[in-house]
Amino acid sequence: MSGPTAACGDWFLTRDERGNPTSAIDAGRSVAWTEGNAVRVHVHGVEYFGRLLEVLGSLERGDSLYLTDWEGQRDERLAGPGTEIGVLLEQLVRRGVELRGLVWRSHPQRARFSEQDNAALAREVNADGGELLLDERVKRGGSHHQKVLITQRAGDPDGAVAFEGGIDLCHGRRDDARHHGDEQAVELDPRYGSRPPWHDVQLEVAGPAVNDLLTSFWERWDDPTPLDHRNPVRVALRRLSRQPRHAKPLPSPAASPGAKGPHCVQVLRTYPSKRPPFPFAPEGERSIARVYLKAFRRARRLVYIEDQYFWSVDAATALARALAEHADLRVVVVVPRFPDHDGRFTGPASMEARARARRILDKAARDRVAFYDLENDAGTPIYVHAKLCVIDDVWMTVGSDNMNRRSWTHDSELSCAILDTTIDGREPVDPAGLGDRARRLPRDTRLRVWREHLGRTEGDDDDLVDPSAGFAAFARGAAALDAWHTGGGKGPRPPGHARPHRSDAVGPVTRQWARVVVSSTLDPDGRPRSLRRSGDF
Repeated sequence: MSGPTAACGDWFLTRDERGNPTSAIDAGRSVAWTEGNAVRVHVHGVEYFGRLLEVLGSLERGDSLYLTDWEGQRDERLAGPGTEIGVLLEQLVRRGVELRGLVWRSHPQRARFSEQDNAALAREVNADGGELLLDERVKRGGSHHQKVLITQRAGDPDGAVAFEGGIDLCHGRRDDARHHGDEQAVELDPRYGSRPPWHDVQLEVAGPAVNDLLTSFWERWDDPTPLDHRNPVRVALRRLSRQPRHAKPLPSPAASPGAKGPHCVQVLRTYPSKRPPFPFAPEGERSIARVYLKAFRRARRLVYIEDQYFWSVDAATALARALAEHADLRVVVVVPRFPDHDGRFTGPASMEARARARRILDKAARDRVAFYDLENDAGTPIYVHAKLCVIDDVWMTVGSDNMNRRSWTHDSELSCAILDTTIDGREPVDPAGLGDRARRLPRDTRLRVWREHLGRTEGDDDDLVDPSAGFAAFARGAAALDAWHTGGGKGPRPPGHARPHRSDAVGPVTRQWARVVVSSTLDPDGRPRSLRRSGDF
């Protein structure tokens, strides 16, 4: 093998008609990788927002900014006063930056959604000459959940930068490793307190993959389907807010950025099958689901997941199969302790959905599967909103998608899979034993979040590098904190945030109706009927 195939191992199995390396998910549905990128992982909103503020502040007349978001609040601060996202975007437009954005129209605040906030942000930006549109082109009951921000510099293609992941431009997200929460708090279940702690992850990408992310934005922007809802009330609201029915044409695309670093990036997406169809995905797209299932089949030593929900029976079944086939494989999953809104019906349904997935894993190999949740030093649960997966310290993903059927089939989602061509020389050098060898960025990312969850300092991770030893060390740290609580909190509190997760049990009667709520409302299926019947993606 030569070139990127040799660098990235068997994850590259073929090339498309243009010579780009592809991941052979199945015939005719491959998704290309892009080489030569520089990827940074920003853990927590404070780190991401600080870097975003720096990038936005450097934009000048003639530069471009493109964004998609699920929820945006104009007063959310990236740092201190004067850094409110609405203020910053207005300043950019006045400075002569070309700003185009798509924000999900959402539902009213009384339903615990963000329609009013998204509309207010759009009005402010558009009053100064930007074009931030409220996008309702979704499947019934669905949402646009992508969180992407892309900057391009006039005359300097290599200066393009993109951010993607799970962090919205809204309240609650600006937390840090101390987990005291965002001072502009989001309202969650009361057990998260008045200022809920928040754990999240966002990627920064420079290099040719920026154009891959921009292509996803352009496809949505150029969709000729009218932006507004068929509901006549929504049509009236659109007119009052001076929102157009169709987006204006985009300017000519800039040249592709040149190589910037050692990372191979694969842009993955979910779009539902709907009517009228997306012109770029007539039957929908489910590359996120297909790539995850392929990656799980390749796992040999460790699958590490941070996920807001982890409800997917398909994901759990694929992982259970891998556990049964490979005796050295361990699975670690970090989830929120409680649902975000533990309503009378949605709370038990959410817990049962995760408990069902967990039962599948426990049946396969209970002693090699561990679920944890997080709390801060005051004992307040930390809401885990991150969508992170690392497999064998070789392959990793960060995105907007959760491991549930909604994210894999029904809502619009975007994720990036990353392979680092830089080999990590710490033992084990090849944890999977497949010749892939451990890669620096996936391993560094896993160790960074593990050190935080266990209360470790920088560099204190020698016992975490090996997957089996790390699995045991994580369990010991979480058990020590749990035992301290069980003993009444006497003596010094053990370090760390992680505790064994055990709050998902529901009774047998609740279990029956909870599954109906999950399948009908919380976790719908957006696949074409033929794929629903076959169970394929």
